[in-house]
Amino acid sequence: MLLNGGISNGTHPSPSSLQEVPLRTGPPTYEELLVHYPAKFTWTQLKTFVNSGDLGLLKRDKKLQIRYNVWAKGIRQQYGSIGEHSRSSRNDIISALDSGLVVADRTSRYTVDYLINHRLQWGKPDTLSLLPSALDDQPPITGNPDLHFAPSHDVHRLPPIPKDAPEYFNADIPPTSELISIIQNDWPYSVPPEIEHTLVWTRLPIFHPKLVAPEIDARIQQDGLCGFTGSVDPPPSPSTLPECLPALAEWGITMNKLIRSPKGSEEEEDMVKTAGDQVGGFVRKRWDEREWETAWFVNPPRLQSVPGLAHIHVFARKKSPEEVAAWRTK
Repeated sequence: MLLNGGISNGTHPSPSSLQEVPLRTGPPTYEELLVHYPAKFTWTQLKTFVNSGDLGLLKRDKKLQIRYNVWAKGIRQQYGSIGEHSRSSRNDIISALDSGLVVADRTSRYTVDYLINHRLQWGKPDTLSLLPSALDDQPPITGNPDLHFAPSHDVHRLPPIPKDAPEYFNADIPPTSELISIIQNDWPYSVPPEIEHTLVWTRLPIFHPKLVAPEIDARIQQDGLCGFTGSVDPPPSPSTLPECLPALAEWGITMNKLIRSPKGSEEEEDMVKTAGDQVGGFVRKRWDEREWETAWFVNPPRLQSVPGLAHIHVFARKKSPEEVAAWRTK
Protein backbone atom coordinates (compact mmCIF):
# COMPACT_ATOMS: atom_id res chain seq x y z
CA MET A 1 0.00 0.00 0.00
CA LEU A 2 1.26 3.43 -0.88
CA LEU A 3 1.33 6.17 1.71
CA ASN A 4 -1.26 8.79 0.78
CA GLY A 5 -2.34 6.67 -2.11
CA GLY A 6 -3.75 3.60 -3.72
CA ILE A 7 -2.81 -0.03 -3.72
CA SER A 8 0.52 -0.96 -5.24
CA ASN A 9 2.15 -4.21 -4.24
CA GLY A 10 -0.22 -5.05 -1.38
CA THR A 11 2.29 -4.27 1.38
CA HIS A 12 1.71 -1.87 4.25
CA PRO A 13 3.95 0.89 5.55
CA SER A 14 6.22 -0.18 8.39
CA PRO A 15 5.04 0.88 11.88
CA SER A 16 8.13 3.05 12.31
CA SER A 17 7.08 5.23 9.38
CA LEU A 18 3.68 5.88 10.98
CA GLN A 19 4.67 6.68 14.55
CA GLU A 20 4.20 10.40 14.07
CA VAL A 21 1.18 11.19 11.95
CA PRO A 22 -0.31 14.57 12.91
CA LEU A 23 -4.03 15.09 12.61
CA ARG A 24 -4.98 17.62 9.95
CA THR A 25 -8.33 19.15 9.07
CA GLY A 26 -10.35 18.39 5.97
CA PRO A 27 -10.31 15.08 4.08
CA PRO A 28 -7.99 12.51 5.71
CA THR A 29 -4.82 11.05 4.25
CA TYR A 30 -4.16 7.34 4.08
CA GLU A 31 -1.73 7.62 7.02
CA GLU A 32 -4.37 9.34 9.14
CA LEU A 33 -6.95 6.66 8.38
CA LEU A 34 -4.50 3.93 9.29
CA VAL A 35 -3.29 5.49 12.55
CA HIS A 36 -6.16 7.60 13.88
CA TYR A 37 -9.21 5.92 12.35
CA PRO A 38 -8.36 2.19 12.15
CA ALA A 39 -10.90 0.00 10.37
CA LYS A 40 -13.80 -1.27 12.44
CA PHE A 41 -14.92 -3.81 9.83
CA THR A 42 -13.21 -6.73 8.15
CA TRP A 43 -13.71 -7.42 4.45
CA THR A 44 -16.02 -10.33 5.29
CA GLN A 45 -18.08 -8.17 7.63
CA LEU A 46 -18.32 -5.45 5.02
CA LYS A 47 -19.64 -7.92 2.43
CA THR A 48 -22.10 -9.27 4.98
CA PHE A 49 -23.45 -5.78 5.65
CA VAL A 50 -23.83 -5.08 1.92
CA ASN A 51 -25.66 -8.38 1.44
CA SER A 52 -27.83 -7.98 4.54
CA GLY A 53 -30.53 -5.91 2.83
CA ASP A 54 -29.98 -2.91 5.13
CA LEU A 55 -27.41 -0.56 3.61
CA GLY A 56 -27.64 1.62 6.71
CA LEU A 57 -25.27 -0.79 8.44
CA LEU A 58 -22.33 0.69 6.55
CA LYS A 59 -20.73 3.29 8.79
CA ARG A 60 -17.94 5.81 8.93
CA ASP A 61 -15.66 5.91 11.99
CA LYS A 62 -17.41 8.07 14.59
CA LYS A 63 -14.39 10.30 15.15
CA LEU A 64 -13.98 10.72 11.40
CA GLN A 65 -17.67 11.58 11.13
CA ILE A 66 -17.18 14.41 13.64
CA ARG A 67 -14.23 15.72 11.62
CA TYR A 68 -16.37 15.41 8.48
CA ASN A 69 -19.22 17.42 10.02
CA VAL A 70 -16.86 20.22 11.07
CA TRP A 71 -15.32 20.35 7.59
CA ALA A 72 -18.69 20.35 5.81
CA LYS A 73 -19.91 23.17 8.07
CA GLY A 74 -16.85 25.18 7.06
CA ILE A 75 -17.54 24.50 3.38
CA ARG A 76 -21.10 25.72 3.85
CA GLN A 77 -19.97 28.88 5.62
CA GLN A 78 -17.33 29.62 2.99
CA TYR A 79 -19.28 28.77 -0.15
CA GLY A 80 -22.89 29.21 0.89
CA SER A 81 -25.77 26.99 1.86
CA ILE A 82 -29.09 25.85 0.47
CA GLY A 83 -30.83 28.80 2.06
CA GLU A 84 -28.75 31.22 0.01
CA HIS A 85 -30.08 29.92 -3.30
CA SER A 86 -33.48 30.48 -4.82
CA ARG A 87 -36.16 27.86 -4.33
CA SER A 88 -35.85 26.74 -7.96
CA SER A 89 -32.12 26.18 -7.60
CA ARG A 90 -32.59 23.80 -4.71
CA ASN A 91 -33.41 21.07 -7.17
CA ASP A 92 -29.80 21.31 -8.26
CA ILE A 93 -28.35 20.75 -4.78
CA ILE A 94 -26.60 17.44 -5.07
CA SER A 95 -26.49 15.51 -1.84
CA ALA A 96 -26.85 11.95 -0.64
CA LEU A 97 -26.54 10.55 2.83
CA ASP A 98 -23.13 9.09 3.66
CA SER A 99 -21.89 9.60 0.13
CA GLY A 100 -18.70 11.17 1.32
CA LEU A 101 -19.89 14.48 -0.05
CA VAL A 102 -22.43 15.65 2.53
CA VAL A 103 -23.05 15.28 6.25
CA ALA A 104 -25.48 12.66 7.42
CA ASP A 105 -28.01 14.88 9.20
CA ARG A 106 -29.00 16.77 6.01
CA THR A 107 -28.61 20.10 7.85
CA SER A 108 -25.29 21.09 6.27
CA ARG A 109 -24.73 20.56 2.55
CA TYR A 110 -22.41 22.19 0.19
CA THR A 111 -23.49 24.20 -2.75
CA VAL A 112 -24.11 23.13 -6.28
CA ASP A 113 -21.10 25.25 -7.13
CA TYR A 114 -18.68 23.15 -5.10
CA LEU A 115 -19.94 19.73 -6.09
CA ILE A 116 -20.73 20.15 -9.77
CA ASN A 117 -17.96 22.56 -10.69
CA HIS A 118 -15.19 21.29 -8.48
CA ARG A 119 -15.40 17.82 -7.00
CA LEU A 120 -17.21 15.95 -9.75
CA GLN A 121 -14.93 15.90 -12.79
CA TRP A 122 -17.23 14.59 -15.48
CA GLY A 123 -15.49 12.18 -17.81
CA LYS A 124 -12.06 12.85 -16.33
CA PRO A 125 -9.78 10.99 -13.88
CA ASP A 126 -10.10 11.98 -10.25
CA THR A 127 -7.19 14.35 -9.67
CA LEU A 128 -8.44 15.80 -6.36
CA SER A 129 -8.35 12.78 -4.07
CA LEU A 130 -5.90 12.29 -1.24
CA LEU A 131 -6.71 8.57 -1.56
CA PRO A 132 -6.22 7.88 -5.29
CA SER A 133 -7.23 4.61 -6.88
CA ALA A 134 -4.69 2.19 -8.28
CA LEU A 135 -6.76 2.27 -11.48
CA ASP A 136 -6.31 5.99 -12.11
CA ASP A 137 -2.51 6.11 -12.20
CA GLN A 138 -2.69 9.48 -10.47
CA PRO A 139 0.00 10.61 -8.01
CA PRO A 140 -1.35 11.47 -4.55
CA ILE A 141 -1.90 15.18 -4.03
CA THR A 142 -0.67 17.02 -0.99
CA GLY A 143 -2.27 19.78 1.02
CA ASN A 144 -5.94 20.71 0.93
CA PRO A 145 -7.68 19.70 -2.34
CA ASP A 146 -10.33 22.39 -1.76
CA LEU A 147 -7.93 25.33 -1.84
CA HIS A 148 -7.98 25.59 -5.62
CA PHE A 149 -11.75 26.01 -5.79
CA ALA A 150 -12.94 29.53 -6.58
CA PRO A 151 -16.66 29.69 -5.72
CA SER A 152 -19.08 31.54 -7.96
CA HIS A 153 -22.14 33.51 -6.96
CA ASP A 154 -24.02 32.18 -9.96
CA VAL A 155 -26.46 29.28 -9.73
CA HIS A 156 -25.02 26.39 -11.70
CA ARG A 157 -26.98 23.51 -13.13
CA LEU A 158 -25.94 20.21 -14.56
CA PRO A 159 -25.26 20.39 -18.29
CA PRO A 160 -28.12 19.00 -20.38
CA ILE A 161 -28.06 15.32 -21.21
CA PRO A 162 -27.37 14.82 -24.95
CA LYS A 163 -30.30 13.66 -27.06
CA ASP A 164 -28.39 10.54 -28.11
CA ALA A 165 -27.57 9.55 -24.52
CA PRO A 166 -28.73 6.16 -23.22
CA GLU A 167 -32.06 6.03 -21.40
CA TYR A 168 -30.41 4.72 -18.26
CA PHE A 169 -27.04 3.89 -16.78
CA ASN A 170 -25.61 0.80 -18.45
CA ALA A 171 -22.57 -1.44 -18.45
CA ASP A 172 -21.18 -0.06 -21.71
CA ILE A 173 -20.74 3.56 -20.60
CA PRO A 174 -17.00 4.33 -20.82
CA PRO A 175 -15.20 5.86 -17.82
CA THR A 176 -14.43 8.89 -19.99
CA SER A 177 -18.10 9.63 -20.65
CA GLU A 178 -19.22 13.08 -19.52
CA LEU A 179 -22.34 11.38 -18.18
CA ILE A 180 -20.42 9.94 -15.23
CA SER A 181 -17.80 10.99 -12.71
CA ILE A 182 -15.69 8.35 -10.97
CA ILE A 183 -14.09 9.65 -7.80
CA GLN A 184 -12.68 8.23 -4.59
CA ASN A 185 -14.70 8.71 -1.43
CA ASP A 186 -12.84 11.47 0.41
CA TRP A 187 -14.46 10.28 3.64
CA PRO A 188 -14.50 6.49 3.33
CA TYR A 189 -16.40 4.08 5.53
CA SER A 190 -14.57 2.17 8.24
CA VAL A 191 -13.14 -0.44 5.89
CA PRO A 192 -9.78 -2.27 5.90
CA PRO A 193 -6.87 -0.17 4.56
CA GLU A 194 -6.44 -2.35 1.48
CA ILE A 195 -10.02 -1.59 0.33
CA GLU A 196 -10.63 1.24 -2.12
CA HIS A 197 -13.94 3.07 -1.66
CA THR A 198 -15.01 4.54 -4.99
CA LEU A 199 -18.08 6.56 -5.97
CA VAL A 200 -19.50 6.44 -9.50
CA TRP A 201 -21.77 9.44 -9.98
CA THR A 202 -24.07 9.46 -12.98
CA ARG A 203 -26.45 11.89 -14.63
CA LEU A 204 -28.42 8.94 -16.00
CA PRO A 205 -31.06 7.10 -13.97
CA ILE A 206 -30.06 3.79 -12.39
CA PHE A 207 -33.58 2.87 -11.24
CA HIS A 208 -35.41 2.93 -14.57
CA PRO A 209 -38.83 1.39 -15.39
CA LYS A 210 -37.20 -0.74 -18.08
CA LEU A 211 -34.91 -2.25 -15.44
CA VAL A 212 -37.09 -2.30 -12.33
CA ALA A 213 -40.21 -4.42 -12.75
CA PRO A 214 -43.39 -3.14 -11.03
CA GLU A 215 -43.46 -6.26 -8.86
CA ILE A 216 -40.21 -5.28 -7.13
CA ASP A 217 -40.45 -1.49 -7.23
CA ALA A 218 -41.45 -1.18 -3.57
CA ARG A 219 -38.56 -3.40 -2.56
CA ILE A 220 -36.03 -1.37 -4.58
CA GLN A 221 -37.42 1.83 -3.08
CA GLN A 222 -36.76 0.31 0.34
CA ASP A 223 -33.49 -1.58 -0.15
CA GLY A 224 -31.70 -0.23 -3.21
CA LEU A 225 -29.40 -2.56 -5.14
CA CYS A 226 -26.20 -4.44 -4.37
CA GLY A 227 -23.89 -6.99 -5.92
CA PHE A 228 -20.51 -8.69 -5.82
CA THR A 229 -17.85 -9.45 -8.41
CA GLY A 230 -14.56 -11.28 -8.68
CA SER A 231 -14.96 -13.97 -6.03
CA VAL A 232 -14.92 -17.72 -6.53
CA ASP A 233 -17.14 -18.02 -3.45
CA PRO A 234 -20.69 -16.70 -2.96
CA PRO A 235 -21.09 -13.60 -0.76
CA PRO A 236 -21.67 -14.13 2.96
CA SER A 237 -25.22 -15.16 3.73
CA PRO A 238 -27.44 -12.61 5.51
CA SER A 239 -28.01 -15.38 8.05
CA THR A 240 -24.47 -14.75 9.34
CA LEU A 241 -25.28 -11.12 10.18
CA PRO A 242 -25.72 -11.75 13.95
CA GLU A 243 -22.08 -12.89 14.07
CA CYS A 244 -20.99 -9.53 12.58
CA LEU A 245 -23.12 -7.20 14.68
CA PRO A 246 -20.53 -6.85 17.49
CA ALA A 247 -18.52 -4.75 15.02
CA LEU A 248 -21.44 -2.29 15.09
CA ALA A 249 -21.82 -2.21 18.86
CA GLU A 250 -20.70 1.41 19.24
CA TRP A 251 -23.49 2.45 16.87
CA GLY A 252 -26.08 0.54 18.90
CA ILE A 253 -27.15 -1.65 15.97
CA THR A 254 -29.21 -4.72 16.85
CA MET A 255 -31.17 -7.17 14.73
CA ASN A 256 -34.50 -5.60 15.69
CA LYS A 257 -33.34 -2.22 14.33
CA LEU A 258 -32.70 -3.44 10.80
CA ILE A 259 -34.69 -1.92 7.93
CA ARG A 260 -34.97 -4.42 5.10
CA SER A 261 -37.50 -6.24 2.99
CA PRO A 262 -38.27 -9.93 3.50
CA LYS A 263 -36.84 -12.38 0.99
CA GLY A 264 -39.06 -12.61 -2.07
CA SER A 265 -40.06 -15.49 -4.31
CA GLU A 266 -37.52 -17.02 -6.65
CA GLU A 267 -39.03 -15.01 -9.50
CA GLU A 268 -38.80 -11.77 -7.51
CA GLU A 269 -35.20 -12.45 -6.54
CA ASP A 270 -34.37 -12.94 -10.22
CA MET A 271 -36.02 -9.60 -11.01
CA VAL A 272 -33.91 -7.85 -8.36
CA LYS A 273 -30.78 -9.39 -9.81
CA THR A 274 -31.79 -8.27 -13.31
CA ALA A 275 -32.39 -4.73 -12.05
CA GLY A 276 -28.75 -4.60 -10.98
CA ASP A 277 -27.23 -6.27 -14.04
CA GLN A 278 -26.19 -3.02 -15.73
CA VAL A 279 -24.40 -1.72 -12.64
CA GLY A 280 -22.79 -5.11 -12.10
CA GLY A 281 -21.63 -5.19 -15.71
CA PHE A 282 -20.08 -1.75 -15.40
CA VAL A 283 -18.25 -2.76 -12.21
CA ARG A 284 -16.88 -5.90 -13.89
CA LYS A 285 -15.49 -3.85 -16.77
CA ARG A 286 -13.92 -1.23 -14.54
CA TRP A 287 -12.56 -3.68 -11.95
CA ASP A 288 -11.28 -6.72 -13.88
CA GLU A 289 -12.49 -9.80 -12.02
CA ARG A 290 -9.18 -11.53 -12.62
CA GLU A 291 -7.47 -8.91 -10.44
CA TRP A 292 -10.17 -7.38 -8.25
CA GLU A 293 -12.91 -8.48 -5.90
CA THR A 294 -15.68 -5.96 -5.28
CA ALA A 295 -18.84 -5.35 -3.30
CA TRP A 296 -21.07 -2.57 -4.63
CA PHE A 297 -24.37 -0.95 -3.79
CA VAL A 298 -26.72 1.83 -4.86
CA ASN A 299 -28.73 3.63 -2.20
CA PRO A 300 -32.50 3.38 -2.68
CA PRO A 301 -34.20 6.36 -4.30
CA ARG A 302 -35.65 7.44 -0.94
CA LEU A 303 -32.12 8.33 0.19
CA GLN A 304 -31.20 10.25 -2.96
CA SER A 305 -31.93 13.95 -2.56
CA VAL A 306 -31.83 14.50 -6.32
CA PRO A 307 -33.11 11.49 -8.30
CA GLY A 308 -31.40 12.77 -11.45
CA LEU A 309 -27.94 12.29 -9.97
CA ALA A 310 -27.52 8.84 -8.48
CA HIS A 311 -24.24 7.27 -7.41
CA ILE A 312 -22.81 3.81 -6.94
CA HIS A 313 -20.57 2.83 -4.04
CA VAL A 314 -17.86 0.33 -4.97
CA PHE A 315 -15.58 -1.34 -2.42
CA ALA A 316 -12.67 -2.89 -4.30
CA ARG A 317 -9.92 -5.20 -3.05
CA LYS A 318 -6.86 -6.07 -5.13
CA LYS A 319 -6.34 -9.83 -5.22
CA SER A 320 -3.23 -11.65 -4.11
CA PRO A 321 -1.23 -13.66 -6.69
CA GLU A 322 -2.71 -16.85 -5.22
CA GLU A 323 -6.24 -15.55 -5.71
CA VAL A 324 -5.46 -14.49 -9.25
CA ALA A 325 -4.24 -18.01 -9.99
CA ALA A 326 -7.34 -19.53 -8.38
CA TRP A 327 -9.60 -17.33 -10.51
CA ARG A 328 -7.87 -18.45 -13.69
CA THR A 329 -8.44 -22.11 -12.86
CA LYS A 330 -12.01 -21.82 -11.57
